[in-house]
Amino acid sequence: MEILQSGGTVNGPVQSPPTPRQWLGLLAVSLGVALIVVDVTIVNVILAPIIDDLDIGSVEAQWIQESYAISFAALLLLTGRLSDALGARKVFLLGLAVFGVTSLSAAVAPDGGVLILARFLQGVGAAAILPTSLALVNASFTGRARGRAFAVWGSTIGAAAAVGPLLGGRLADLSWRWAFGVNIPLVALIVVGTLVHLDASPRARARIDGVGGALSVVGLGLLAFALIEGRTYGWFETVKALDLGAFTWSADPSPVFVAFAVAAVSLGLFWRRQTALGATGGEPLVDVRLFAIGTFRNGNLVTLLVGVGEFGIIAVLPLWLQFALGYSAFETGLALAALAAGSFAASGAGFSLAASVPALRQVRAGLVLESAGLVLLGLIAGTDSAWWLIALALFVYGAGVGFATAQVTNIVLADVPAHSAGQGSGIQSAARELGSALGIALLTTLFFSTLASDLRERLGDAGFPGGKAGRLSDMVTGSAGSVIPSLADDPGTAGAAEPAREAMAHGLELASYVCAALLVLALAATLSFGPRTSAAAAVVEEDSRGGRRPD
Repeated sequence: MEILQSGGTVNGPVQSPPTPRQWLGLLAVSLGVALIVVDVTIVNVILAPIIDDLDIGSVEAQWIQESYAISFAALLLLTGRLSDALGARKVFLLGLAVFGVTSLSAAVAPDGGVLILARFLQGVGAAAILPTSLALVNASFTGRARGRAFAVWGSTIGAAAAVGPLLGGRLADLSWRWAFGVNIPLVALIVVGTLVHLDASPRARARIDGVGGALSVVGLGLLAFALIEGRTYGWFETVKALDLGAFTWSADPSPVFVAFAVAAVSLGLFWRRQTALGATGGEPLVDVRLFAIGTFRNGNLVTLLVGVGEFGIIAVLPLWLQFALGYSAFETGLALAALAAGSFAASGAGFSLAASVPALRQVRAGLVLESAGLVLLGLIAGTDSAWWLIALALFVYGAGVGFATAQVTNIVLADVPAHSAGQGSGIQSAARELGSALGIALLTTLFFSTLASDLRERLGDAGFPGGKAGRLSDMVTGSAGSVIPSLADDPGTAGAAEPAREAMAHGLELASYVCAALLVLALAATLSFGPRTSAAAAVVEEDSRGGRRPD
């Protein structure tokens, strides 16, 4: 059966409109996704009080931030396959349970070690929630309603990424522990909503490829680690020792370079094994024949590029707001709320557009809006930028996120056979997370490199001797700009504060333009979508037909 972009079918039955129960089920799924996205960004705001309260060092602080993202990315392919084998609703609920228990552990953590472990296990729960949420939405809605449902799902991601700093800034005024504790009643509410409003999911009679699972976890985990930590430990040579308990890595090559190498070997072996299993009638973790489906293959490429462009700017934008413009953590969160407002506005518009505007056209419109918002942000970046111009740029950018993120997912999964929805969702989630990690690696490296070189030049122009200019530049870059207020208060370094703010603004300007260019590249990649046919999907469906039962 050919699936039309507008959501109808050729010679197929007319779909009945979704029931209120289905929309309530979507609300439960979207809240689950919001929880795991918020926990990616909220820790950046509450890290300072965590350091003070638990008396931890920079190494532990860094692992509190990064352990969640690494375990999250590492497990996405495995949990996607488990979703097919066990049923998406069951894996979604298991993920919520893990996320809730580990949120409680994080909230009561007595020291940094327990908090790091809790964050790592939180990532395990998140990895079970994200791909199954996609599978549940894809299975619960059809036709035009599916486009509307994905509009809600997609806007949730953009809005939650922006709301995290706002929520963290407010909760940090009470206690950083509430940033994790607030998850617990929300998890309970989502579990009840899922059980009441979502039917048990069908599951395939399938075995899990344990070797393939191990290879995917090692490969994706190390790839995420390398992308996230490259700037910290050095891309090729070790610039900072890696401490893991009693083990210290200080020799060359850097642990990041080795992680890249091992990840490449692991993922290469993984792909080779999945191809062999598929060719011999085995049960691969990932059915590589899915990539023969044009919308799936090209849609994941666009997803990767969108992840690079979207999440990279979120990593550096708060630094400019706080240390160049002098915003408080809460004021920074309020500024980013404009992004959330744009994303929700796009969701509302997506409801009416789903009936008349194809998903691909909405993706392209979203990418244009995102690029325009980022160009505007680059044009206004300075040390005295007006708040309303910032809000306008972020609103336009957020509206683009709401359109593009939602509907690219709709396109990716539209032709994937129902029994492979978990695999497809896991692959698409992995593409999104790896794109995010790559974007953060690229943009933070660009931002801080620009900051260091530009500030050194500005300090020289301001009359600082070369040696002192270099030391001050290193100090500002090493602190990610947080030392600027202290420089301004010290009469001996007050003259360096304004050049530091200007250098940060220049770094954000360049980062904004680069992100806009990446999103234009994603827009160009959408041209690879030809007329949609499901011939490849039919082959996968026919070859893999088997018994299925509810979870």
